[in-house]
Amino acid sequence: MLGSTALSATAVVLLLVLFYGGTMFMSSRIAKRKENADSFMTAGHKIGFGISAASMTATWIWASSMYASVNSGYLYGISGPIHYGFWGALMILFIYPFGKRIRKVAPQAHTLAEVMFARHGRSSQFMLAGSNILGSVISLTSNFIAGGALISMLSPFSFIQGVIVIAAGVLLYTLWSGFRASVLTDFAQVLAMLGAVIIIVPSMFFFLGGVELFTTGAQNLTPQQQSFFSSDAFLNQGAPYIAAVLAYAIGNQTIAQRLFAVREDLIRPTFITATIGYGATIIGIGMVGVLALYAGIDPVDGDPNNVLPQVAAEYLPGVLVAVFFIMIIGSLSSTADSDLSAMSSIAMSDLYGQGMRGRGKVPNPRVMLIVGRITMVLATVAALFFANIRFNILDLLVFVGALWGALVFPVIASFYWKKVTNSAFTVSVLVALAVFLPTRFGLIPDSGVLAYAVEALAVVGVGVVLGLMVFGFLGLRPALVVAVIAALGSAPFILGFLRDYDTLTASLVAYAVSTIVCVAMSYRSSMDYDFDQIALATADYDTDEVAQELADADAQNKAENNNDDDDDVVRV
Repeated sequence: MLGSTALSATAVVLLLVLFYGGTMFMSSRIAKRKENADSFMTAGHKIGFGISAASMTATWIWASSMYASVNSGYLYGISGPIHYGFWGALMILFIYPFGKRIRKVAPQAHTLAEVMFARHGRSSQFMLAGSNILGSVISLTSNFIAGGALISMLSPFSFIQGVIVIAAGVLLYTLWSGFRASVLTDFAQVLAMLGAVIIIVPSMFFFLGGVELFTTGAQNLTPQQQSFFSSDAFLNQGAPYIAAVLAYAIGNQTIAQRLFAVREDLIRPTFITATIGYGATIIGIGMVGVLALYAGIDPVDGDPNNVLPQVAAEYLPGVLVAVFFIMIIGSLSSTADSDLSAMSSIAMSDLYGQGMRGRGKVPNPRVMLIVGRITMVLATVAALFFANIRFNILDLLVFVGALWGALVFPVIASFYWKKVTNSAFTVSVLVALAVFLPTRFGLIPDSGVLAYAVEALAVVGVGVVLGLMVFGFLGLRPALVVAVIAALGSAPFILGFLRDYDTLTASLVAYAVSTIVCVAMSYRSSMDYDFDQIALATADYDTDEVAQELADADAQNKAENNNDDDDDVVRV
């Protein structure tokens, strides 16, 4: 427990009952006596602007992002939160042109893996579905750990008690109506988070010393930490985050699910609003780390991740600690319920739905709902297990991040280029992953030909990342021009230098290798894919036509059983 203003057991219980009781009430109000499978996964593809923008913002803001922004501010100074929040926000903006294309070719899809199955086949679907299940379990575990740590630091309750309460609260309200419950509660949660940030950051500034803090605490900062253009912040925080967040945005089902849920004509304003909301919130809360740096605060146990709750507990009055508590609980819950909804949709559509269609059978929407809810329960149990043993999730995060980074170009190319084949998609991802892992874990020598070869791939990766960003808005030719200029312009700064930054180098290498292999294999192919086929293969499951097909099949089975009974009578 930190400081004299930490919350009492009664206060924590009341706050948790207020928060999760409120979300449970909201979820129960939208529950249907006869739930619809498509609504459970994507809310019928017709969510309005306000709800969708709030849900996108809330999903992008999770507890770890708040802690990480504060950590960045404490480590890198003024430009730390800006690099963390600005590039993360910009990635939301860069998603929307690709999102418009994805919705155009697959207007009634439920998961990105489902679309890749229609476009390519089982292997590409497996890569996206598998990486998302693993990534969502890791994210869920991370949020449970953050919640348990918060409760144990600010109250008499233990870490395990906190984890169990958070897990139970999120599961109960999400289980009712799936994705619809997630997006509706996101609206309330994002309002709570934004309101809390508006109150918390100025309050911390005041209690830490106000304007005088910048004069009295300047000696606590290095020249790099005082600079808005810190190279340390860019190379260690900004640049790796640009590549990582683009990979997360394109490959992650929690984002794709909102893309498939929002009304198609509202994609652009939704993503623009979420860009502004995320950037303002994360940069704002990250300034707490800068204030703590000026104040000369030493993190508990020497861990900068403890700075945010530490400053809140030691410097804020009890009422504002309660506001801070709700802010963090809201941020982690909004992402945790998104993870549960994402995994349930993958199980419902990719495992059960596509499996039934692949065998020529009609998926039963009632069975799909059962599959989705069971998946939520199993995912929660798995995340509880990993959180309970303090499972080290960093290695798995590296693997999932690599897989998503390697998937970015093949996925995007599959929606625009008719020549991309299933083998080009699969091989490019596997080869990129094989090159990424030794690079990320420092197994490549720091000198010699191999080191320069890896850096040369990183140069290509710079061109790929910037080229993809431009391609979404301006098309192929401007993208190629920017990619070539970016690669040539960055080469003198990368060759012989970037090998000291394994995270950034590995991310760029993953982009480069997957792009090179995918282009090389697809360019020679004779495929001329018809994108209209995707819409036909990704239709809704819970429709009147499906209900009629199921009724006809049931009637046919009954008739066949009756005929069998008549045959038995004749034989007797």
